[in-house]
Amino acid sequence: MKLSAIKNILPGLQNVSFRLENGAYVPEHFHVTEVGMITKHFIDCGGTIRTEKKVGFQLWDANDYEHRLKPQKLLNIIRLSEEKLGLEDAEIEVEYQGETIGKFHLDFDGQDFVLLSTTTTCLAQDQCGVPQQKPKIRLSELRANGCAPGSGCC
Repeated sequence: MKLSAIKNILPGLQNVSFRLENGAYVPEHFHVTEVGMITKHFIDCGGTIRTEKKVGFQLWDANDYEHRLKPQKLLNIIRLSEEKLGLEDAEIEVEYQGETIGKFHLDFDGQDFVLLSTTTTCLAQDQCGVPQQKPKIRLSELRANGCAPGSGCC
């Protein structure tokens, strides 16, 4: 989800809630402790220099159990961040503390913001020799090439 999308969604909400993919909710007394531009400038394993920009949100739950972040307050935090930091309309990356700090993509299901798990990947698979898909080999073709069970070739 891009920053512009969350800005369009927030005015229509009564409450702000975040839910993990497994159905567990971020406690309703969470805080948004950071909104900022995250710039990652790196080189991939194939030697290509890359730059990624994301808008970072950090969620934190403290022991102030009566705290509730309202949609307008979050919108004000976003607008202030845009004004002071020059935020771009980039994809949002959410940090949230589980057993360790997790990084999540953000989606909206009509009621809750959903924290979607992220994964790693090789950005230069064509240069690393990583096959796109495991080759499918028929055992009958292996025998035709002189490889039979018990022959020692396997």
